[in-house]
Amino acid sequence: MNRLLLVPAGLLAFVLFNAFYTVGEAQQVILTQFGKPVKEPVTEAGLKMKIPFIQEVNRIDKRVLPWDGSPSDMPTKDKLYISVDLFARWRIVEPLPYFLRLRDERSALSRLDDILGSETRNAVAKHELIEIVRTTKERVPLKDPTLVEGTTDGADTNNVVGSLVPIQKGRVLVEQEIYKAAAEKLKVFGVELLDIRFKRINYNASVEPKIYERMISERRQIAERFRSEGNGEAARIRGNMTRDLNRIQSEAYRQVEEIRGKGDAEATEIYAKAYNQSQAAADFYAFTRTLDAYQAVMTPDTSLILSTDSDIFRLLKGTSALPETYAAPPSGD
Repeated sequence: MNRLLLVPAGLLAFVLFNAFYTVGEAQQVILTQFGKPVKEPVTEAGLKMKIPFIQEVNRIDKRVLPWDGSPSDMPTKDKLYISVDLFARWRIVEPLPYFLRLRDERSALSRLDDILGSETRNAVAKHELIEIVRTTKERVPLKDPTLVEGTTDGADTNNVVGSLVPIQKGRVLVEQEIYKAAAEKLKVFGVELLDIRFKRINYNASVEPKIYERMISERRQIAERFRSEGNGEAARIRGNMTRDLNRIQSEAYRQVEEIRGKGDAEATEIYAKAYNQSQAAADFYAFTRTLDAYQAVMTPDTSLILSTDSDIFRLLKGTSALPETYAAPPSGD
């Protein structure tokens, strides 16, 4: 008898087990009967009941889900091919349209690939590369204080080192354009697009060498400009140095001549005072000066023609009578 009751009890337990199901906090459930949804989606957590064996539980995640696209090559408005890597965050807000159109998360990710990839390609093609690379148009560059702040005389400010090319939008607004266009298309699938961001933007491998060559050429032009400015500044400094040196030498020569003139004047004054103390001192001074003149004028090869009444002849005639050995002149001469 107990064995006979055990079989119905087991069948009843099996039926009750299939009649109840649980819904987690991060889940929402759609019940299907023979493959078609029945009733409203179950979005509240707890223990729920269904018709056993006939109705099937389809669980749908209601958390924020990631989407990470694959890098894709696409052209910009200025005909530069770049590799764009995008990521996004999304969630399922309407489980019934989602289930009817996509069924599972794999299909949803595939649809996100198509829509986000298409809208990204359209947005990139409408903007130049600088609009996608630069964050916003309000960005202020960090400048080296040693670089030139700007140009004058109407020069092109785009070529100034440290300046940024003016843009209209920037990467943030481009991301918003992609977000708005893609979010509108994903609503019909019961999917809410929360946010998208550019993860990486690289040049296409085929154009990288040309880009690097152009960058190197621009850096060389800037280096040549700095070098020419440095040479000009060096020439100006050397010119100023030469001018200052000539001025210093000229002033020093003038001061030397002034000091020498003052010294000669003072020496002459001292000599004059010394030789004017008596008539004998004055005569002796005149005599020594005359001897100095003789020494400067007469050499072994010099021939002199003198008149008999000249002072030099008189002096020479007076000295020729002197003996070879020195003798003091007689007193009274």
